[in-house]
Amino acid sequence: MKRLWLCVAVVMASLVPFASAVQARTAYDGSWDLIFVTQRGTCDPTYDFSVNITNGVVTHPNLVKFRGYVAQSGAVRASVAVQDRYASGSGRLSGASGRGTWTGQSAGARCSGYWTAQRN
Repeated sequence: MKRLWLCVAVVMASLVPFASAVQARTAYDGSWDLIFVTQRGTCDPTYDFSVNITNGVVTHPNLVKFRGYVAQSGAVRASVAVQDRYASGSGRLSGASGRGTWTGQSAGARCSGYWTAQRN
């Protein structure tokens, strides 16, 4: 029993630095405007909306199925689902701008392109 508690204590102690890093404020926190451009497929030509980054977590107030994360390095990963549309992407933020690529589906059609970001 002591051995089990020791293992649990070691695991919990190793998670503390990770939890602090996830909750740490990043240089990218704030409001960002995004533009998604379709290069392949029959999705809408462009999509644009704003997101907020807080402690490295990207959120959108009206999109329930939106997940996004920004690392301290500026690396970004995000995904969104709205009705029959789904997209995921990755890229990098640097200073007050960013760029990356995305792939997705809209009504069964596959699409892909690039995205750009500008800090508000």
